[in-house]
Amino acid sequence: MFNEISKIHSTVTERVGRVIVGKQEVVELAVITLLCGGHMLIDDVPGTGKTMLAKTFAEALSLDFKRVQCVPDMLPSDLVGINFFDMKQSEFRFIKGPVFTNILLVDEINRAMPKTQSGLLECMEERQVTVEGVTYTLDEPFMVIATQNPIETKGTFELPEAQLDRFLVKTGMGYPTHEQNIEILRRKLNVSEARETSVGIDQDTIRAARAELASVYVHRDVLSYAAAICEATRRERDVLLGASPRAMIALVRVAMGYAAIEGRDHVLPDDVKRAARPVLSHRIIFNNSFLDREQLGIKLIDSILSDTPVPSEDIDFSRR
Repeated sequence: MFNEISKIHSTVTERVGRVIVGKQEVVELAVITLLCGGHMLIDDVPGTGKTMLAKTFAEALSLDFKRVQCVPDMLPSDLVGINFFDMKQSEFRFIKGPVFTNILLVDEINRAMPKTQSGLLECMEERQVTVEGVTYTLDEPFMVIATQNPIETKGTFELPEAQLDRFLVKTGMGYPTHEQNIEILRRKLNVSEARETSVGIDQDTIRAARAELASVYVHRDVLSYAAAICEATRRERDVLLGASPRAMIALVRVAMGYAAIEGRDHVLPDDVKRAARPVLSHRIIFNNSFLDREQLGIKLIDSILSDTPVPSEDIDFSRR
């Protein structure tokens, strides 16, 4: 039914699984984010495999990959590019920055100053770069995978709400289990194991997979359920800013992605539940900014999911 989506999902899961141990949920979210044309924020402590996941994900899809290591003195031009005066030609030439790629890893994004972070807004939302009045179109597919360390505060700049809202999903890697740790050690110590990631997935396959995703059916009752969840975030007493219409659209699109990778041509309420945490928790702003916003967001979403009536199981959600 979804041949191209299935091909991408199985290939990426298998290839990334050779390098990253036990993170299938994160890999699935990355695949769905790519198919939805969105961007991903990975928030976790150092050494959990954030950078390796992004790099291997791009390699598994044979996509162009660039990495930017953010620092406080980085300028927007370090991301988007600059106009350079060519002395020999006596003219200005535009030198493209690292955003001109397919998969851009922005490592430790919260170490870049807000001015530099804002340089990504146009790229992420409109798939274009404007330098000195000239607009340059980015290649498709284009996906930003940003990482940040939630522990460090010195030399960091918290992402503003407008920037957070540009990320389709936010997730973490989490520490591996004991058995997964043993497997990590075994793989790292067995240096003779070759890592093969080159595969036959091209950009045409990704475009076809995105078209397949668009055909996933969402019943009106499921749309109503997703809307009710987002509306509930706006009624909470301690919430300053609830889920926006953009967040509501993202919730349904990610739910469509979960349905597609499971081979279903229609969305179930459980798909919406599964998508709620990574899509909504980072978009909710609380009145008390000194509290742990991420954990409060997760608790709020869980509470809303338990209180919001789920559409009846008697409904045929595949009916168009």
